[in-house]
Amino acid sequence: MTPLYALTTSLLWGLADFGGGLLTRRMPALTVVLVSQLLAVAALGTIVVSTGAWSEAGPQLWFAAAAGVVGPAAMLCFYRALALGPMGVVAPLGALGGVAVPVGLGLALGERPGLLQLAGIAVAVAGVVLASGPGMGGAPVQRQALSLTLIAAFGFGTVMALIAEASHTLLGLFLALFVQRLCNVLVGGAALYASVRRGSPALPEGGWQDIRAALPALVFVGLADVAANGTYNLAANSGPVTVAAVLASLYPVVTALAARGLLSERLRTIQASGAGLALVGSVLLASG
Repeated sequence: MTPLYALTTSLLWGLADFGGGLLTRRMPALTVVLVSQLLAVAALGTIVVSTGAWSEAGPQLWFAAAAGVVGPAAMLCFYRALALGPMGVVAPLGALGGVAVPVGLGLALGERPGLLQLAGIAVAVAGVVLASGPGMGGAPVQRQALSLTLIAAFGFGTVMALIAEASHTLLGLFLALFVQRLCNVLVGGAALYASVRRGSPALPEGGWQDIRAALPALVFVGLADVAANGTYNLAANSGPVTVAAVLASLYPVVTALAARGLLSERLRTIQASGAGLALVGSVLLASG
């Protein structure tokens, strides 16, 4: 089941990124993050109360809390790195972070993928890099942008490793995701408050009316992101982390294909080639 759970994760993360990207064209990114996560907290809180998941509370929830703190911090570093550019360097490095940390941890803990799986990992990682749209023009990279990108990449991979350890039961997973999102809201709220204090707007130009109009999309982004974390936990606990992490990190391919299908954005040849390689890599991993 690991390939199925992991590929579902990449699908959900890719669609959540696509929806979040569309929303940030109309309202501040921090507002999108905070509102979508608040909606996710409300949904998860209802599930936790109705299922009695509080009974699963234990020391493992510290992994969920840590993931909830690291995640927003990594995302803020990533957004800042994208602003400094070039995006063609920042995006692939950020995507690779979700692979490097969990795979490295899995290897350190004794996982030894077979030859076919090793080939699949190499092909899939190459596909993720190319599908992310790396620039080929050799634009200079500021030291600050590179540092922020590496911090963000490490943060993304750390979140994947932490959420895999946050629970080993279904009810515990509901509680762990609730704790993670609650911490996301606290960190995101503090970041938004600091941003407003510096003079940045907290609301879109249309104010609360724009947010109410975007509620269905915000709900989708928040719940898709939560569900992706849940399916990744299931993937990492049902099979090799090395396989789960690579397949789950194919989400840039999903985002690119969604933009192509729904917005008619044209894929560059290098991106289309990356999508194809990622598909081949996922088949090799699943068959291995």
